[in-house]
This record gives sequence, structure tokens and C-alpha cells, in this order.
Amino acid sequence: MPTVLRVGRFRFYFFSNERQEPPHIHVKAAEDQAKFWLDPLVLAANYGFAARELNEIEQIIVEHQTELLEAWHDYFSQT
Repeated sequence: MPTVLRVGRFRFYFFSNERQEPPHIHVKAAEDQAKFWLDPLVLAANYGFAARELNEIEQIIVEHQTELLEAWHDYFSQT
């Protein structure tokens, strides 16, 4: 489960067995979790985050979208 980015209380990661899915990122903070598709950027699932927090997370992803996509492609091209 490679962690790609940490911003504040949010940890952005993906699972190493998700090669078959389109590029996406999981986000966790305490007990809350969400999953976002990266291209195009779309919320795929939410387990506990409030709308305000999802907006904050989405903005973080927008700011780091290139980095997140590169991490996805780099990781899965090596495995």
C-alpha cells in the first residue's frame, strides 16, 4: 500500500493489487476514507468524509494530480 502523499491529516495512497483498475487514489484520515478516479477527477466512493472535506481533498488532488498520476504509472510499470 504505497503512500504517495501526505497533506495535513490526509494520507493519499493506492493498493499494490489495483493494476487492473484505472488510475485512482485512496484518501484516509482517522476512520474516514474516500477513493477518487484521477483522470478525469471524479469521486468514486466516500466513507465518512463531510462535503467540505471532500472539496478540500479534491483541491489537494487537483494541485498534485500530475504527481499522483506519475506515481501510479511508475509503480505499476515496475511491478
